[in-house]
Amino acid sequence: MGDSSNNHGPSRRGFLKGAAATGAALGAAGAVKAEGDPLITEVQEWASSLGEGVDATPYGMPIEFESDVVRRNVEWLTADQISSINFTPIHALDGTITPQGCAFERHHSGAITLKKEDYRLMINGLVDTPLVFTYEDLERFPRSQQTFFLECAANTGMEWAGSQLNGAQYTHGMIHNMEYTGVSLRTLLEEAGLDAAGDLKDKWVYVEGADASSNGRSIPMEKALDDCMVAFKANGEALRMEHGYPVRLVVPGWEGNMWVKWLRRIEVMDKPVESREETSKYTDTLEDGTSRKWTWAMDAKSVVTSPSPQMPIKHGKGPLVITGLAWSGNGAITAVDVSLDGGVTWQEARLAEPGKKMALTRFYLDINWDGSEMFLQSRAMDETGYVQPTKAQLREVRGLNSIYHNNCIQTWHVNAKGEANNVEVS
Repeated sequence: MGDSSNNHGPSRRGFLKGAAATGAALGAAGAVKAEGDPLITEVQEWASSLGEGVDATPYGMPIEFESDVVRRNVEWLTADQISSINFTPIHALDGTITPQGCAFERHHSGAITLKKEDYRLMINGLVDTPLVFTYEDLERFPRSQQTFFLECAANTGMEWAGSQLNGAQYTHGMIHNMEYTGVSLRTLLEEAGLDAAGDLKDKWVYVEGADASSNGRSIPMEKALDDCMVAFKANGEALRMEHGYPVRLVVPGWEGNMWVKWLRRIEVMDKPVESREETSKYTDTLEDGTSRKWTWAMDAKSVVTSPSPQMPIKHGKGPLVITGLAWSGNGAITAVDVSLDGGVTWQEARLAEPGKKMALTRFYLDINWDGSEMFLQSRAMDETGYVQPTKAQLREVRGLNSIYHNNCIQTWHVNAKGEANNVEVS
């Protein structure tokens, strides 16, 4: 994809050759340094005493030296933390799976405490036999395991009108990617006799949660029967409270607000409900003040996570790994380009593994950095042929009044010191 840049990444042979030369140059200095380096000349505590026993950490937590890799919120974004957001530290993670403990949260009335024993899920409406399932009932159905990203529709929303937040965690951190275990929604609907309900072409399901906000959303039947899941595990363990314990809905590729947490009811209907969350909220406001709705799918998007404002270059010139994430709600990522000059030229990045449908894809570009300033960008392409747009291209269609579904190309300015900041390029 795109034009080829002259700033090629280091080959393995070139990197090893450079490393050998560096080692030779530092030979004498290194020997002198070692004489006064306590890590070399002194016996360290961790090598001369016993460590923790296996009973010290019955549930493993990150070591204290990684205590900064945490979710963070922005206090002024919302009026109250009960109905607010915090952000995944995507800048500090690698791979694609998001640990539950640092996966972003979005609440409309706070995270509730609901025991498995008290859990009930009702399926009613236009079905042959309305049913109520307990948690144990759900465990008896054939299970499915799938990995999907969840992205809040407001992710990158503050970027519509300008660069207002500084850091990949804050601009793009309303996202996580987990392996979900549960039951397909189709299985449960068929258990309630959906086949006896007549023509399904124009049917909808209305889903709501058990929290005070209910957060009801309408989903077209075609999607409900395609790939939606009723999930009770994430990354192999029970859902966390903030992610909907004990049961949540999974709506692959579609905006996170539809992934109803603490799922309590699924009603089959002959039309959408037109609830608050699908009319006045989670719709796209255009330049003329009108809003378009039913824009559920999260289009192809990417971001460089390192270097970035929270991950500056600390080692100076030489080999540099540029890395980031790409995703699409319309299918698998097929390619990612990276630009060092604000989109003038592009290089195709290396995907860590082939893209998976509606899941995060990790990309890498290995370069030799000469200390020159960079305007880092990435752009993703998915299997439909869709190419991630620039912010200017989106503004031509949507103006500046939107909040949701901003999948623009992000720019980080990296200066000669390796420091990065959020900027726009024209």
